[in-house]
Amino acid sequence: MSQSFGGARLTDYRAALSAPGSREPVVASLFARLPIAMIGISALLYVQRQTGSFTTAGLVSASTLAGVSVGSVVQGRLIDRCGPTRPLLAVAALFTLLLAALVVAIESRAATPVLAVMAAGIGVSEPMTGSASRALWARLLPPGPARDAALSYEAISMEVFFILGPGLAGALTAAPWAGTGLVFGAACMVVGSVLFALSPAVRAWGPADERPSRLLGALASPGLRTLALAAGGFGMVIGFVEVAVPAAASAAGSVVTGGLLLSLWSVSSVGFGLAYSMRPWPRSLHLRLPVLLAVFGAGVALLAVPSSLWGLGLALLVAGALITPQSTAHSVAIELVAPRGTAAEAFGWVVTAITLGLAFGQSVSGYLVERSGPPLAFLTAAACATVVAGAVWLLRSTIRTTEPLRPGTEPVAC
Repeated sequence: MSQSFGGARLTDYRAALSAPGSREPVVASLFARLPIAMIGISALLYVQRQTGSFTTAGLVSASTLAGVSVGSVVQGRLIDRCGPTRPLLAVAALFTLLLAALVVAIESRAATPVLAVMAAGIGVSEPMTGSASRALWARLLPPGPARDAALSYEAISMEVFFILGPGLAGALTAAPWAGTGLVFGAACMVVGSVLFALSPAVRAWGPADERPSRLLGALASPGLRTLALAAGGFGMVIGFVEVAVPAAASAAGSVVTGGLLLSLWSVSSVGFGLAYSMRPWPRSLHLRLPVLLAVFGAGVALLAVPSSLWGLGLALLVAGALITPQSTAHSVAIELVAPRGTAAEAFGWVVTAITLGLAFGQSVSGYLVERSGPPLAFLTAAACATVVAGAVWLLRSTIRTTEPLRPGTEPVAC
């Protein structure tokens, strides 16, 4: 596959989404992935309303994301080895039980360490339908424009969910019960994951005949490690903003507005992302990744300037324009750097990097907004983006020269 990808045409998207066997898993994965960014932020808002502390809430949300960072890789390896059906059904059942226990703990005002540990368990058991959904396209479509369009669709739709999730979570905080957003998101995730796992195309995906013999698996690729670094910086910036924006709204006397302000990212992110997918920046991925991250950080720095919520909303529209282009670049880069037979695991490492970045950004941002206010959190996010972008720039040759590894193989029993 080339490193400079042309834009996808509408006919390519149509061909991908109407491919034989694709309809059921595509629809099911929409429900499963919709709340992917709701769980952490819903837990944050739920705990904050119950405890009145952004620090405790940020820690609980960060623990959820830290759990996701582990679960995404473990589940990705299981999906590559065994097929998605059994792993997804098992973790969906575990996730349901653990979430019910977390709600009871929050309502009973359990100690912060208890909430953090339980939230981490929720994150580990979140069904990683997105990893399976993305890897499924290699089984439904041959290499070519339609598959590239399918990967672009995965990236754009995932980014839509990452952006709409916090807004929906914020809107649901207006419900009489503060846990409504968390339970709604969990229900969507479980139902969608079960339907995806039981769809004919997914059930036909059996255990793998081979797997990488290296202990590191997909992470043995230097290019994937560089991609994970870029994805981590991306998630870090978003994590800072997801805490600082609701804090700014709360300081202005409108808690619900925080979630609605975050949803403004979706307006520019989705609109600009669709346009970008058809006419992407005509540069190789090893150049796109660090430059897009650095410019994104500069846009987030603008959020420190406005003194009103209206101004903050306008700044969010500007900053959000570069979210989907980065997510799309991450998704396409996986095709270049992932070792053979590790598609789901490689995507899991990217998710891990993003969620670790989110966890770091949310926890540090919660500390900063309580002691100095949201502007410092926005500026710190921009500084972090600049540092990580510089590191990715220094490592850019690993993306430029990396070919998918061809590791040794061995039989797998599942």
